[in-house]
Amino acid sequence: MRKTFKTLLLALPLCLAALSAQAADSAAGRWKTIDDKTGKVKSIVEISQAANGTLTGKVVEILHSDKGPNPICDGCEGANRNKPVKGMTILWNLKSDGGNKWSGGTILDPANGKTYKSKMELQTGGTKLDVAGCIAFICRTQTWVRE
Repeated sequence: MRKTFKTLLLALPLCLAALSAQAADSAAGRWKTIDDKTGKVKSIVEISQAANGTLTGKVVEILHSDKGPNPICDGCEGANRNKPVKGMTILWNLKSDGGNKWSGGTILDPANGKTYKSKMELQTGGTKLDVAGCIAFICRTQTWVRE
């Protein structure tokens, strides 16, 4: 009994270290979106991983908007048309390329309602995420910061 208890005490720090390292290698979590033109923090996006491994991102908080504290997506089409940006899914279907890169997804820019092909890369240390929206081979990238 005593030996088992000691073994568990020794194994606990190793398990916690492994979980911490795994979290640092994942894009899942809450991210501050930084406007690449103004440098201002615009919102908080929560990225989650589905059972099939794809990533999805939803706006959970609006921090700065030119359209007021509760902006709507007036440029969006379909189901998102004139819906509040808060609570809206803006990233979907990103698939792992292995390691710290994801691609093949779609990103919605709620400021203009347009969708783009998307890819992302988690920077070393796991505190910054480069998120790109692309048309053909031309991409616009923002660096998001882990909250």
